Amino acid sequence: MWLVDFLPDWIFSALFAVSIIILLVSFLVSKLPVISSYILPIRIVFVIVAMACVWFMGGIAKDEEWKQRVAEMEQKVAQSEVKSAEQNIKIVTKLVTKTKIVKQRSETIVKYIDKEIVKYDSKCEIPKEFIDVLNEAAGDPK
Repeated sequence: MWLVDFLPDWIFSALFAVSIIILLVSFLVSKLPVISSYILPIRIVFVIVAMACVWFMGGIAKDEEWKQRVAEMEQKVAQSEVKSAEQNIKIVTKLVTKTKIVKQRSETIVKYIDKEIVKYDSKCEIPKEFIDVLNEAAGDPK
């Protein structure tokens, strides 16, 4: 409603009040000979003006309701962003911890394999312990 954007909100309330007053006055002065020929067009015009004012006031009220809903949603989004940031910190901490554990575990296994491979290097056979260690390295970290 572009007209609502250009005019202040109180204009429609004031115009509605004025149109109701003019309609009431038109019933009181309808017997005057000067006004009696124009009374029907005056009533029609001001009834239309009153209806338009009610329509615009309803639009203004609905616009305010939507602005309030938008403000509530913006507040909820801000709260969600804060909670999301907290959860991201927890997730990153867990990820870093798990990465350190996996790295330490793999370094331990590599050291063990390097130490044990020297024993079996001359025989060219793969011992059962080596296969077990390799399978353990491929498994889930505990």
